[in-house]
Amino acid sequence: MEMNDLNERTLTIERLFDAPIDLVWKAWTQENHIAKWWGPKGMKVNIIEHEFKVGGAWKYTMPMPDGSEFISQGKYLEIEEKAKIVTTADFKPMTEGVELHMLFDEMGGKTRFIFKCIHATVEYCQQQERMGFYNGWGSALDRLADSLESANTVFSG
Repeated sequence: MEMNDLNERTLTIERLFDAPIDLVWKAWTQENHIAKWWGPKGMKVNIIEHEFKVGGAWKYTMPMPDGSEFISQGKYLEIEEKAKIVTTADFKPMTEGVELHMLFDEMGGKTRFIFKCIHATVEYCQQQERMGFYNGWGSALDRLADSLESANTVFSG
């Protein structure tokens, strides 16, 4: 892989969540939170494996209307408490061999969140963008925002 084309192989989404960093971190790292928002709206998520540590594996499945399963899985490569998570990721049958970088930054009670998906080639990156990367992850992050709002109300109420 050539590093000079890294930007061309990366799809990025940035969000400002109206929730404290502790809560956003838990939403990404704890099974009971992940199950509430992972995947598109209306999809049930089954947490098969979740070993949140460097070298640990994660695997989530979502039953599809046609009876098949959509499988999300990977291994954690890097974890900086409340700052950064790096993981490999396969989203079968659509996307394989990507690396996800999630960056967390506390901003006055809110959380700036940057999500980067790095692909092996520029062509693969462009294909994934055409297949609906921004809509798919945008939908999941909308669900995360809703989940954070609900949880934030519980914690502050």
